[in-house]
This record gives sequence, C-alpha cells and structure tokens, in this order.
Amino acid sequence: MKKENFVTLLLSVIGGIPFALGMCMCLLPEWNAFTQGIIVAAIGAFILLIMIIVRRKMKGKPQIKLTGKTVGTIALGVVGTLAFGVGMCMTMVWEGLMIWGIIVGVAGMVLLLCLIPLCKGLK
Repeated sequence: MKKENFVTLLLSVIGGIPFALGMCMCLLPEWNAFTQGIIVAAIGAFILLIMIIVRRKMKGKPQIKLTGKTVGTIALGVVGTLAFGVGMCMTMVWEGLMIWGIIVGVAGMVLLLCLIPLCKGLK
C-alpha cells in the first residue's frame, strides 16, 4: 500500500466515524443530542476536509483553485446531498411523508448524477 493511500485511509476513518456518529445524534430523536451531534459532525467534516488537502499535497497536485465552475460544482453537490438526505428523513423519520420523501430523494439522486458529466465531461 502506498503511503498516500494509507494516510487517506487513516484520515477517512478518523473523520468518517465522528461525522457518521454526529449525523446519527442529529437524526435519532431518542438520543436527544441534536446540538452535540452538529458539533461532532462538524469536527468529522473538518477532518475529512483536511484529508482532501493532505492527499492532494502528497500526490503532488496543485491546490484547488476557486473558479466559478468549482463553486458551482460544490454547490450542486451540497444541494443534491441535502435533497437526498431530506428525502430519506421524510420517508424514515417523519410520519406521513413517504411519497414526498421518495420524490425529494429521487430529485437529490438526479442532482448528484448531474455531477458526473459536469466533473468528467461528455466524450
């Protein structure tokens, strides 16, 4: 295993576990830990962001330049992920919103699928 892959693996686990735990803390009302969940998830997301920066540096790639396309791509990814997550909440957590949750979740999937041609391009 290459060094950059091992470091990525470690940072992904170290950041992914608190992020996932924080999301569970926010979404499970039985735990009654919404505010604490936001803090834990934010710490996990910050570690995952550091992992991206470290990986790019270890592979010798330049820093990410903030262009209009980069900002738009990130915005599309965030909106698609939020729509997908809200659709999941509507179907699994909130009562009586099964059909609307499926519709919102599918819309989130479509938005996320739009990222493929946007990032890779069509050939």
